[in-house]
Amino acid sequence: MPDAIAQFANAKYLSLETFRKTGVGVRTPVWFARDPASTEIRDTFYLYTLPDSGKAKRIRNNPKVRIAPCNMRGDLRGAWVEARARICSGDEATKGQSLLNQKYGLMKRIGDFFSRMRGRTQIVLAIEID
Repeated sequence: MPDAIAQFANAKYLSLETFRKTGVGVRTPVWFARDPASTEIRDTFYLYTLPDSGKAKRIRNNPKVRIAPCNMRGDLRGAWVEARARICSGDEATKGQSLLNQKYGLMKRIGDFFSRMRGRTQIVLAIEID
């Protein structure tokens, strides 16, 4: 595992920097899960968000992102890594949710419950590091 990926091994949050049309970066701390089937050629992280969130809109316009490990407040704990993001569907979205549930357990399930109670849906994003 390269050093760029190894820095995420014990992290609970990553800072996802997406880019506005003007090129200005917007950083957001998010929960994430690494795909254990990732290879040295391509590493994949999954995260979830609301379909109409700012980060989802920015990714639809520009899939280029940067990620770095951080704490829950977004304070960086490692170096930035260039990556590409995309919105998952079907089996891959299910796989991403499953990996996130495994990593965050009861806290994720409670959050999902209240999100469903409020009528919110979620999308899964795949972040791929080449």
